[in-house]
Amino acid sequence: MTRRRPLLLTFAAVLWTPAAAMAVQRKSMADPMRLGVERSLLADGLATRLQRGFGRDTGVAVQLVPGTSASVLTALEQGEIDAALTDAPELETRLEKQGLAHDRRLIATGDLLLVGPVSGQGRKRVDPAGVMGERDISAALQRVAQAKASFVSAPEGSGAYLAELNLWRAAQTGPVAPWYTKTPEKDDALALAAAQSAYTLVERGRWMAQGPRALSVLVQGDPRMSVPVHFMQSFRSHHPAAKLFSKWISGGPGRRVVAGARGWQSPPPAGR
Repeated sequence: MTRRRPLLLTFAAVLWTPAAAMAVQRKSMADPMRLGVERSLLADGLATRLQRGFGRDTGVAVQLVPGTSASVLTALEQGEIDAALTDAPELETRLEKQGLAHDRRLIATGDLLLVGPVSGQGRKRVDPAGVMGERDISAALQRVAQAKASFVSAPEGSGAYLAELNLWRAAQTGPVAPWYTKTPEKDDALALAAAQSAYTLVERGRWMAQGPRALSVLVQGDPRMSVPVHFMQSFRSHHPAAKLFSKWISGGPGRRVVAGARGWQSPPPAGR
């Protein structure tokens, strides 16, 4: 595998202390709540649905601040945003355990799809690596690597990219150039894959919202391809609407909004 700079966030060594509490930014309900969101959640419409639903039910304004899950969580720790919606469990857990964010809640579950180019018609439809219909994502990625088939990675630091790295590790396969290419942070991996007739991993919600006809779903259903989305609050920026949003998104109104979003499911209520 080609060498990459570490992807996990390097958080401040100093944990939350009474002295650090002096730096808390306190807001009022008149100030828009700044909600950092993984960029893919904005692209597939989930974040916008939640923003509008919360505003409709409470009258509180929410400002969406998009970025990769890694950059959003860094901003959360630093108090640059009030709360976050991300899909990077390992980074979220690290932040929570270090006492640098709190109130982590599972608010939606989805999954990744391996999509790619297909030629032929009917039963003669085939893809370059021969993975169509495979249920084991490790076996599929191994075939892609063996065939040196073009593969476009999700933007570095995104939840999909971090999940992708884990899947390559599970497959005991190292993706390398020139058949493996990275997507710049603010670009769209799905659009690049379509333009290059390449494979890529994409969230189901994103695919259902804007999946290009040039690609087809080839592999799905492996439990290792699950995508959990969590909500977290910042310790350094205290906005009263963040606590209200946490209760709303975990309750009936928020759960109904999530359930109505294509490609996403609302998790069972706490205690069930």
